Formats: sequence, structure tokens, C-alpha cells
Amino acid sequence: MQAITYHHYGTPDVLTLEEIPKRTPAEDEVLIAVRAAAVNPYDWHFMRGTPRFGRVVMGLGRPRFPGLGADVAGVVESVGAKVTRFRPGEQVFGLAKGAFAEYACARETQLAVKPEGVSFEQAATLPIAGTTALQALRDRARVLPEQAVLINGAAGGVGTFAVQIAKIMGAEVTGVCSSGNAGLVESIGADYVFDYTREDFTRSLNHYDVILDLVGNRPLNDLRRVLRTKGVYVGCGGGGPERSSGELLRGMLAAMLEGPFVSQKLTSVLARVNSADLKQLAAWAQDGKVVPVLDRHYPLKQVAEAIRYVEQCHARGKVTIAVA
Repeated sequence: MQAITYHHYGTPDVLTLEEIPKRTPAEDEVLIAVRAAAVNPYDWHFMRGTPRFGRVVMGLGRPRFPGLGADVAGVVESVGAKVTRFRPGEQVFGLAKGAFAEYACARETQLAVKPEGVSFEQAATLPIAGTTALQALRDRARVLPEQAVLINGAAGGVGTFAVQIAKIMGAEVTGVCSSGNAGLVESIGADYVFDYTREDFTRSLNHYDVILDLVGNRPLNDLRRVLRTKGVYVGCGGGGPERSSGELLRGMLAAMLEGPFVSQKLTSVLARVNSADLKQLAAWAQDGKVVPVLDRHYPLKQVAEAIRYVEQCHARGKVTIAVA
């Protein structure tokens, strides 16, 4: 089978399209004939081996696993001996190791049946970005109806899902994006939009119950200034490859150190993809309550170009890979 591989860390130039043996699923895994995959910051972090402290998991000297890609949608090819939820021929989506390939293996617990009326391409965008938005708003922020929610980075992959999910939860949503993306953010449900090229939302007179920060380009104290006394700040990465490990650590440490001494809740989110949340996202997608925003599409052989584009941090919604 053909698969995107890399054998040392670096820029997208380290990626190659190779012919490798078709993978065999473990007892609790499903082998998927991949139809579509989606690109996430997750992918270039693994490709570059950043932040460096993450190499404890990724592999210290070189990548522990040579495949790349995680978000996947496709058709079940075969199942492991202990798999009970899926059978060959079913259309599924979820998280798979090495999704940028013709075939990929996924744990049964990180898959769900693809919703009807939703394309493979659309389904492939849901796992990481959709789950991140859902868990940030539901589990970390615990958004309630009529609360004011601000999403910094509303036009991006996670942001476009977050706007729609916050509206499902009954919140009043403000999106922060560029002027070129204002129409998009309004079209998916935002009640208000801040154009960051023209106005500084941290200097406005508005205050919010929840701030979901997907960009990480503002000091925490600036964001806290427009967060209500009992409000919740949820941070989630942000920035491209030029952002150093030190910057990431400083941002996390600032929230950890200040949190115990202020009335506001300062937290972060790292998505844990699971079947239950995938089923919820699938139900919303099938009902048209959550509509994936698709930006660019690339064939498998152009994964390097797709990652270069995502690394620029200007994608409108999701970037996908067509495999079959």
C-alpha cells in the first residue's frame, strides 16, 4: 500500500510517499481502507518533533512510528479478534495511526459509524477538531444557555466547530477573526464578530463568561480583562512552527500559577477522541446542526504541501486529503 512516511524530524521535506506492507490490525483494532483524512497541527508537531519535551512520546532521536496522520474516514477492511462494534464493509470515521495512507489501523474505541448524508471528506474533519471544540466547551468551560462565549480563532479548524457547538448549547457567541473571514464566521452562527485587524477585543467594554483561546497570541492578563469575575478561560495551543517550546510552556505555566489565586477559572484542553463524542458529533452532522467547513483539498501525494499550508495558520476551517 502507499503511505506517507518520515524517518527523522524536520520540515515537510522529510515526508515521502512510500510503498509499504498493508498493516495488520491488533485484537482491538479495525483496519480501514482510507477514503479521506484531515490535517491538524497535531500532524506537524509530530513531523517536526515539537515541542521537544513531547519526544518522550514521539520518539527521542527519531520518530517512533514512521506514519503520519490521525483524522480518518473510510470503509472497514477487516477487524481484530476482539472487535465487536464494527464489521467489514461499514463506513466509519475516527482516529487512526498513520491516516495518510491507503490503509490505516484504528482502535475500536476511537471510531464511530459515519453519519448518513455526510461525505467521507466531511467526516474526516470531525475527530480531532470537533472533539477538541466539544470537550473545551462542554467539559472545561461547562457552557450554559445564554452565556456569552468568545472564540479567539473562530475561522480555523477547531474554531468553526466551536462556534457551531456553542450555538447548539444556547450560548451567545462572539468570534474573533480577520475581516476576510467575518462573513464565514457569521454564516455558521456567530452573533457578533471582532475583526482583529481593526479592533482589539481585549480593550472592548464587553465581558464574557467563557473565552476559548485557539490562537495564543495575547498575554493571559489581556484576556482576563474581558473575562467575567467567575468566567472560564480555556486555552488550546495556537501558533505555527515558529512558536517555541518555551512560549508554549510559559503560557501553560501562567495559567497554572495564576489559577489558584483568582476567581476566574484558567484551564486548557487536550482532546481525547472517543466513540461517545464521535457519535454525538455524527448525530449533529447528520442533522445539519454541525456542518464542517472545508478549505483546501489535496491528494495523498501532496500531504507535504497540505501541511505547509496548515502551518501558516490561515486555513478557513479544515484541510483534507483525498486518498481514494
